[in-house]
Amino acid sequence: MWYYRLTTLLLIMSTLQTVRSKRKLKEQEIIQRILKDYDWRVRPRGMNATWPDTGGPVLVTVNIYLRSISKIDDVNMEYSAQFTFREEWTDQRLAYERYEESGDTEVPPFVVLATSENADQSQQIWMPDTFFQNEKLARRHLIDKPNVLIRIHKNGQILYSVRLSLVLSCPMSLEFYPLDRQNCLIDLASYAYTTQDIKYEWKNTKPIQQKDGLRQSLPSFELQDVVTDYCTSLTNTGEYSCLRTRMVLRREFSYYLLQLYIPSFMLVIVSWVSFWLDKDSVPARVTLGVTTLLTMTTQSSGINAKLPPVSYTKAIDVWIGVCLAFIFGALLEFALVNYAARKDMTQVSQRIRQMKQLPTDGYRPLSASQGRSSFCCRIFVRRYKERSKRIDVVSRLVFPIGYACFNGEYSCARVVLKLRREYSYYLIQLYIPCIMLVVVSWVSFWLDKDAVPARVSLGVTTLLTMTTQASGINSKLPPVSYIKAVDVWIGVCLAFIFGALLEYAVVNYYGRKEFNDQKKKGGIGDCVCPPGQRSTRLDSSSYIGVGRIAIVKRIRELLSVKMKISRKVDLMSRLTFPLTFFSFLVFYYQAYVKQSRD
Repeated sequence: MWYYRLTTLLLIMSTLQTVRSKRKLKEQEIIQRILKDYDWRVRPRGMNATWPDTGGPVLVTVNIYLRSISKIDDVNMEYSAQFTFREEWTDQRLAYERYEESGDTEVPPFVVLATSENADQSQQIWMPDTFFQNEKLARRHLIDKPNVLIRIHKNGQILYSVRLSLVLSCPMSLEFYPLDRQNCLIDLASYAYTTQDIKYEWKNTKPIQQKDGLRQSLPSFELQDVVTDYCTSLTNTGEYSCLRTRMVLRREFSYYLLQLYIPSFMLVIVSWVSFWLDKDSVPARVTLGVTTLLTMTTQSSGINAKLPPVSYTKAIDVWIGVCLAFIFGALLEFALVNYAARKDMTQVSQRIRQMKQLPTDGYRPLSASQGRSSFCCRIFVRRYKERSKRIDVVSRLVFPIGYACFNGEYSCARVVLKLRREYSYYLIQLYIPCIMLVVVSWVSFWLDKDAVPARVSLGVTTLLTMTTQASGINSKLPPVSYIKAVDVWIGVCLAFIFGALLEYAVVNYYGRKEFNDQKKKGGIGDCVCPPGQRSTRLDSSSYIGVGRIAIVKRIRELLSVKMKISRKVDLMSRLTFPLTFFSFLVFYYQAYVKQSRD
C-alpha cells in the first residue's frame, strides 16, 4: 500500500517540476528574435506549393468596418467616409511557434507590434502597399495614439488594422435628381505588386461590416445596400488585383417635397388666380403674372446653384421648366385677353355705327356662317359673348387639366451631451415676423372687394415675402429627410397666406357675378354701388354703429339668404382665419415648444 502512495507522490512531484521548468517567452524577446535577421523590403513567400520559386502570390484577405458616411457633395461629386480597414496575410519568417517545439518553452498566441506616429519609423515588417484608387484626400487618426493595430500570430499570420478618414470620388448620374440613386465606390488595389505577387480577396464571412444606425445616419440619403465585387485592372505595367465596395445611396425625397415641389406647385396655382379676375383689372393681373414668374425664376436659380453644370437634362429641370411654362402661359393668356377685349370694343363700336346706318325697317342680312358650329359651341358663345371672356373661361379649365396630366407622369464608451437651442433668437427673427405676415394678409378681408390692385398686391407680396423668409431659413440647415418643426410652421403660415389670396379670387368672382345679375334685372344703372346698400369703405363713417350691433344679430345677418355671397365670404374669413390660426398656435406650442422643453 505504501508502495503505491510513494509512486503517486513521485509522479506528482515530477509533473510539478516539469511545469515549473517551462519558460514563458516575453513579447519583447519574441519580437527581438523574429526581427533579428528580418528584411521588411522583401515580400514573404506565398503559400502555393506549385510555385517552387516564390510560392505564388501573397494572399491578402480584406475586411472593412464602415463607421460613418457624410458630406455627400453633388457639386464636386465626392463623399467622405470613415472606416476601419483590416488586412490579413501570412509571413512565415515571423512565425515563432518553433520556439516551443522543444517542449520547455511557452509562447503567447500572438504579439502586438507597436507603431510610431511617424510612418517611416513604423515600417518594421513587410506590409501590402494598398492604395485607394478613387481617393482624393485621406488621413490616419493619431489621437490619442496612432489608431493602428499590428498583431502577429505564432503561425506567422498577421492582422493589420487601421482607422482611416477618406474623401472619395463618386461620379454621379443626376438624370433623375432628386429622385435618383447613386452608386459610390471604394476601390483598393496594390500600387506596385502585380497579381503574381499579391492577390486580394474578400473575407468569407461579413466582408463589409456596418456600424449600428449607419443606414439612417445620412441627412439627405439612405444607405440601401452595400455590395462587394472585384475590379482587377490591366495597365501598361501589368495586371493588378483590385477589390471594390459599391454603396447604393437613395436620395430622400421628403426634403425636396417640402422645399421645392409644394412651393412651386403653389406658385403655379397662384398664377391661375388671374383667370378669375376681371379683364379690366390690368395692374392686378400683370403684377400677379410678373411676380410669380420672377419668384419661380429665383427659386430655379437657388436650386441649380447647389448642382453641377451637367450637360444632360435632370428631372428637376423638367419640373421647373414646366412650372415656368405654365406661369409664363398665364401671363401670355392675359396679353391675349387684353388684346381680344380691345378688339371686342372696336367691333361693338363698328356695330353701333352700322346700326345707325341701317334703314328704318331694321332689315339686316343674316351671316352665312350661322348654324355651322356645334350645339355646345353655340351655347358657349351665347353665354359668353365677348371673346376675352371666353379665353378666361377656357383657361380656367385647360391650365389645371394640363398641369394635372404633367404631374401624373413623375461598440464603445459613450458620453451624451444634451444641448438645448436658445429659443429667443428664433422668436424674434422667425416666429414674430411670420405671425405679422399672416396677420397682414388678413387685411385683405377688410378692404373693398372692388379694390382689385390693392388686395392682389397685398396677397402676392405677403406670399412672396414668406417664401423668401422660408428660403433664408432653410439655407442654413442640411437637407434632412424628416419634417422639422420649422417646416411645419412655415408650411402652415404659407397655407394661410395662400388661402387669403385664393379667398379674394372667390370674392372677386362672385362679386362680378352678382353685379352682372343685378344689372340684367335692371336694379342698377351706371353706378357701381347698388342703391340702398352701404358700400364697404375704409373710412370710419361706413362702420358707424357696427360695434353696437349684437353678436346674435350679426350671426343672423351672416346666415341670411339675402346677403351677397361675396360679402358673406369676406365676413366669414374675418372670423375663421384668425380662429384657425390661433388654434394652430396652441397645437404648435403643445406639440413642439412645450414637449422640447420637457
